[in-house]
Amino acid sequence: MERRLPTSTRVVVIGGGIVGCSVAYHLAQRGVRDVLLLERRTLTCGTTWHAAGLVGQLRATQNLTRLAQYSTELFATLEEETGQATGYVKTGSLSVATDVERLEELERGASMARCFGLGVERVSRERIAEIWPQVQSDDVLGGVFLPGDATTSPVDTTRALALGARQRGATVLENIEVVGVKVRDGRACGVETREGTVDAEVVVNCAGMWGREVGRMAGVNVPLHAAEHFYVVTEPIDGLSHPLPTWREPGACLYFKTEPGGCLLIGFFEPRAKPWGMDGIPADFEFDQLPDDYEHLAPQLSAAARRLPGLDEAGIRLFFNGPESFTPDNRYLLGEAPELKNFFVAAGFNSIGIQSAGGAGKVLADWICDGRPPMDLWDVDLRRMMPFQGDAEYLRQRCVEAPGLLYAMHWPFRQAETARDIAHSPFHARLEASRACFGELAGWERPNWFAPEGVEARYRYSWGRQNWFEYSAAEHRAVREAVGLFDQTSFSKFRIEGPDACRWLGRLCANDIDVEIGRVVYTPWLNEQGGIEADLTVTRLAEDRFWVVSAPATRTRDLAWLRSHLEPETRVEIHDVTSDYAVLGVMGPHSRSLLSAVSGSSLANEDFPFATSQQIEIAGARLLALRITYVGELGWELYVPWGDALGVYDAVAGAGESFGLRLAGFHAMNSLRIEKGYRHWGHDVTPDDNPFEAGLGFAVAMEKAGGFLGREALGSEKKRVLTRRLVGFALEDPEPLLYHDEPVWRDGELVGQICSGMYGHTLGRSLGLGTVEAETGVTREFIRSGHYEIEIAGRRVAARASLRPFYDPDGEKVRS
Repeated sequence: MERRLPTSTRVVVIGGGIVGCSVAYHLAQRGVRDVLLLERRTLTCGTTWHAAGLVGQLRATQNLTRLAQYSTELFATLEEETGQATGYVKTGSLSVATDVERLEELERGASMARCFGLGVERVSRERIAEIWPQVQSDDVLGGVFLPGDATTSPVDTTRALALGARQRGATVLENIEVVGVKVRDGRACGVETREGTVDAEVVVNCAGMWGREVGRMAGVNVPLHAAEHFYVVTEPIDGLSHPLPTWREPGACLYFKTEPGGCLLIGFFEPRAKPWGMDGIPADFEFDQLPDDYEHLAPQLSAAARRLPGLDEAGIRLFFNGPESFTPDNRYLLGEAPELKNFFVAAGFNSIGIQSAGGAGKVLADWICDGRPPMDLWDVDLRRMMPFQGDAEYLRQRCVEAPGLLYAMHWPFRQAETARDIAHSPFHARLEASRACFGELAGWERPNWFAPEGVEARYRYSWGRQNWFEYSAAEHRAVREAVGLFDQTSFSKFRIEGPDACRWLGRLCANDIDVEIGRVVYTPWLNEQGGIEADLTVTRLAEDRFWVVSAPATRTRDLAWLRSHLEPETRVEIHDVTSDYAVLGVMGPHSRSLLSAVSGSSLANEDFPFATSQQIEIAGARLLALRITYVGELGWELYVPWGDALGVYDAVAGAGESFGLRLAGFHAMNSLRIEKGYRHWGHDVTPDDNPFEAGLGFAVAMEKAGGFLGREALGSEKKRVLTRRLVGFALEDPEPLLYHDEPVWRDGELVGQICSGMYGHTLGRSLGLGTVEAETGVTREFIRSGHYEIEIAGRRVAARASLRPFYDPDGEKVRS
């Protein structure tokens, strides 16, 4: 390897694991010759060297699966390209279930794999015994076989990526530790090392379990924490052939991987992990191993012995314990930092770094070169993280739970169990006393449903109707028939003001916000390609002041989007006021009567029309009321100064009994919005969708003065026949449940997938919003003339398709 440290370069990559080498490789492949990779010790010495080398393809979303598929394709050809052996072997993988709930999870995953174009085979117990004859399979109910999965040598594959980068002109230097990140005018501009300073246009943090520390050098939040991670390698086992497909048994928290010579690697994802490195990682850490802990793994080792008879007689050649980094939500961190321009991150790979490295390196290189991500990467986008998630104690608590989640049951609506109670609304104690069952989103504790008297407010998960189903149905019906009260405090809130606020914000909004004072405007924010970066509401408070409300999970992202488009000379101030105001949603046909009674204001249509705002007074508090809804009924959102919130809540809740008021949670809000066909950013609409494909053309003012970001890209889209559209679906059978990523079939042909689904209690069946694609065009006639089925765990269920909402398609309720 080269030793001379240059004084300047275009891109500095910090970290010589497989991810850092992949980023350098793909930057060089894009023609960026001036790439410098710096490794503090030796390539692969942190986490990469002890990885098991599994290359799976099926991930939780379509785009993450695409990235894993790319990794497989890259690793299969890397040795031929570079001359460096990689140890890549296409083995396939076999996931098995020993109970009906796990089998449904695997079968739903197999259906999802169809959407993503993966080869997948549902396999019986008998077929499993043929593939892995050594195992005891009497208690296995079935499984899923993915023939395209593989294994590779992590060290050799990393060396091949580094060699490929060097062959294209990149510089790779070992034993050079980065001790600081240079910052100038809000941009990363280089690094400081123990051997000198390097100026750079771009800095990339691929430091693995050191990623949080490197982020802090730059003032960037990179939430991850190391945990001990275990596997054992046995002595040769008689009759064990190699290679066999990777055996995954998530119910037992383990996997088997055959090794040359008849040995077996047994890996574990135990439910309660052991965080490591709380006091910092030793400065001399290199190819290090942590102490054995047989007692910690006793349940998993016993399960492995039961599964593979004769394992007890085989000796243990290696008991390995090494650290790996995990993030709070078990998805890796990718992209440009919201706090610092030209500082990129690819870290926190949650024990799937090998299979993710190829795709992650490619899209990050594209992002750096093109100034934007090449596809929707929200699932792993660094901007999803909140500032509090960088706290060391929070990360330590969450890290106990995180590793086990890879093999835990991925229940619908599953809630995190650790590091909770970060943020409460002012109403929390009142809601808790009313038996709210809380879920967590972006740190906020939010009521998802309310238990009746005598019922424990706690989830009991299943793939069918969970224990809260009927309680949430009652909340849903109350909103449709009387009035419901929602705590929406978690919504992100920004106040934008200044002499240039209207012109500047109007340029970011696809809809026209240059409206009369008091108007509420629903609008998307678009990127230059016309893709939807956010959808939200903007309320004009004054000539030079606007109120922006978006989703809780996008708070960091939306604030970064605003700030990234703010030029120094623009006379605009952006204030994040999320924690300054509590929000109550009062929704339903009796909401007008209730709010009129407690406010003394006239809320009649002629005095308070739909999509307008006013200052009203309740319980002596002056608050902002927006007549807007996400549930498809007459209703208001009340924005109350934090200190006045409890008084307003008590007044509304106290008067509500005579109007049929019921407390309602976010599961009810979701079922209500699905019936009305309201979109959810990140699920139904993403940066990969334009407003016309998403059915949001009504929220785009194509001819407004001054134009808007993305206008030029939409010019041709409006005129051409759409080959991809978001469509509503209603199952004919009232029993099955939709969640997301179920395949959509039209006349026996796979044409799309469900983006989000929920049971519609008003309509008495599951509803979904899903994308449909057809080269000839997804027209109204195309939708009307087809016979549709939705595949759920391998079974196809007939469905109706519609471009209009199934509930109140003309919007009469919200304007009543």
